[in-house]
Amino acid sequence: MVLNKIELKNYRLHSDTKVSFSKYLNYIVGGNGQGKTSLIESIYYLCTSKNLTQSKDLEVVSFNETYFNILGSFSDLTDNNVRVYFNNGDNKKSIFVDDKQIGRASNLIGKFPVVTLIPANHLITQGAPADRRKFFDSVISQSSSTYLKILLDYNKTLRQRSSLLNQIKESKSQKLLDELSVWTESLINQGSEIIEHRIKFLNLFKDYIQDSYKKIMNNTEVPSIEYFYLNQFDAPNVKELFISELEKNKNLELIRGKNLVGPHRDEFVFKINKKELKKYGSQGQHKTFLIALRFGEFFYLKSVIGRTPLFLMDDIFGELDAFRAKKISEYMKEIGQAFITLTDLSNFEYLTKGEEDLVININNGQVINA
Repeated sequence: MVLNKIELKNYRLHSDTKVSFSKYLNYIVGGNGQGKTSLIESIYYLCTSKNLTQSKDLEVVSFNETYFNILGSFSDLTDNNVRVYFNNGDNKKSIFVDDKQIGRASNLIGKFPVVTLIPANHLITQGAPADRRKFFDSVISQSSSTYLKILLDYNKTLRQRSSLLNQIKESKSQKLLDELSVWTESLINQGSEIIEHRIKFLNLFKDYIQDSYKKIMNNTEVPSIEYFYLNQFDAPNVKELFISELEKNKNLELIRGKNLVGPHRDEFVFKINKKELKKYGSQGQHKTFLIALRFGEFFYLKSVIGRTPLFLMDDIFGELDAFRAKKISEYMKEIGQAFITLTDLSNFEYLTKGEEDLVININNGQVINA
């Protein structure tokens, strides 16, 4: 898949920006606060309808303007135009594919696959379990619409069941307890499917992460990922274990008014040479593991869905030592279209620029040359 061009209107510093891209590497160069990250962010909007930096839609509208508009042209087996429009007045975002409005944002997920590597991604290896679950859920959702639907349904069940648990905590109503059993059955069925999808995914993904890590570090370190679900690292029957754990925590859930069992509390444990990364890993190992995760995601999605994702890299080389940066630069030649932001191209002599690669200079929201 290739993004041929993008048009931005009233998007942060970009009052009226039009850029055509190379189908290979696109180096987006500019000083801090000049609009290069905004360009990456707008591409992510087209692929997901969401903001890469988790800013509110209202916050990306240009100062003194009332709306923003992003239009992109994709090529794959077919050509598609995607448009994201947001209006301040009604605080509403609209998404269009080939001029047809999409009713739900989730319908866009996976249609235009995208992989990101940004500074905030450090939370995947260094942050809370929720950050790791979010990463894996995102990858699986892009490759499986079935998983995405189950995940959305499960989150609805969690909200309903949590509300009931809170009401029961206050009222001790038998009628509400009967209603709770219905939602508990949904929790077990949907949650078990999520866990089984994650197990199946990880069995495939481990080869991609190991291959990506090897490309960066040769054979000096061996990465691994373990999935800790329902207080187990491995269990022959997920549903039976789920029921058992719920029974153990039944009274505690009623006392606390919270969902205490399920895949929303699971953990993915990253290891290097069989040692837990979060406890014993160096900064360099954290960065390398994260980069290997994202490259692994890229090649996994490419293989499973049969389409080449876009790769967005925002300001990653400034955080790497020369050895890792050179290895990653070489690795980038194996991917398809990528967008890489840099503050100054001259400081990165290890980056290889092919004849068909493109340098896009940006200053105060203006494309100087492309």
